[in-house]
Parts: sequence; C-alpha cells; structure tokens
Amino acid sequence: MLIYQGFLLSYVKYGDHDAVLHCFTKETGFQSFFARGIYAARNKKKPYLFPLNLLQISAAGNPSKNGLSVVKTMELCNEYGDEHLVKHSSVLFFVADFLNQVLQSEPVNLLLFDEVYSLRSQIAIGNLDAYMVFLVRFIQISGVAPLVSPLRFIDPESGIFSDIQNHDLFTQDISDIWKEILVSPAPYDIRISRKLKGDFVDSVMIYGLLHFSGFRIPRSLEILRQVYS
Repeated sequence: MLIYQGFLLSYVKYGDHDAVLHCFTKETGFQSFFARGIYAARNKKKPYLFPLNLLQISAAGNPSKNGLSVVKTMELCNEYGDEHLVKHSSVLFFVADFLNQVLQSEPVNLLLFDEVYSLRSQIAIGNLDAYMVFLVRFIQISGVAPLVSPLRFIDPESGIFSDIQNHDLFTQDISDIWKEILVSPAPYDIRISRKLKGDFVDSVMIYGLLHFSGFRIPRSLEILRQVYS
C-alpha cells in the first residue's frame, strides 16, 4: 500500500459509480488514480472531489488493468471550508484547470507542491489576488521567468526586460508588477490594482503560450472574468 498527499486537479466520471482522479502529489508529481464506487449512493467521499482539495490517498502498489493506481482510502488533509463561496470556487477551478494542463508530465517537485499549498492557504483566508501572484511564481519555479534587470518592459518572447515595449500588453505598469513578484520575499502580500488585473492575467496567458509547449488558455478563465465583472 502506498500513501500519497495530492491536490486534486480534475476528475472524470467512469461508468456509473467510478472516477479517474488527476492529482499533483507530493510523492510522485502528477499522478492519476482510479476511484471505485465514489459515485455510489452510500459513498460519502464524493464531496471531496473539488478542485485543489488536498487529499490523502492510499492506493494499491500494483496498478489496475487500465494502468491506474486504485484508491483504497481517501481523506481530506485540510478542510478549507470556502468551496461554497462563488469567487473562491471560480478561482480554484481556474487554477486547477491551469495546473491540470501544465503539470501532466511533471515529476516530483517539492518546491512547486509547497507553492500550491501556500496558494490554497491564501485563498482560504480571502486573498483572492493570490492566484495572479501564483501564476508568476509557477513560471518562476518552472525556470522560464523573465530575467530581472533595471530595464522597463518585459519582452515576452525572449523572456528578458527591454528598454522598448515589444508587446501591447506588457506596458511598464504590467512589467513592474511582474518584476515586483519576481523579486519579493513575500509575493502574496502584493496587491494588484483593479484596473490592471485583467491585463495582468492576460499577460501571463500570453507568456504561457510562448513558453509552455501545447499550452492553451483555460476555458475557466472566461467564467472567472464573468464572476469578477
């Protein structure tokens, strides 16, 4: 029996009662599990299936016929209690959607796991701007962040700062926010002006399109925009 701690990124119902869970785990990185009977009427664990819930999963050492580790037990590691809040849940869905896309080949990465934990804790206490900071922190941990310099504008394609604006979204205001997050010892204390939030998130999506192979803008971003509009 193997024990995992993992953040739930997505799940797919399989048949009438089962599901495939996609998680980012502390022990193995991205990992998929087969959860038998989770949709059965008597199973009380279905409410656990919420984006970025931190789960403790015990699974059989040998994979099932479909190649997935079979869940034996599943418990919540943390009960954040904010899933019913519309703004919180829209942020959680978006971040989980983003991570489910970019982490599918991610091995063990304790630094990133701890960063997701920090993000989840920040959202739970009502710091909803934290997801914007997290996006840049993710890029930084992934090793493709812009190289900070005294120059004013990020060139998103080359990943360096420049003295010339090379992209409409990467104004000096937006570039300054990136720079502040990249160098701050306490990035989650940073607050982003309401008028800049939309352009800032768009700038991160553009950067992701340029630097992550196969990346596409999550559909859940549009829902997040509607909630905040």
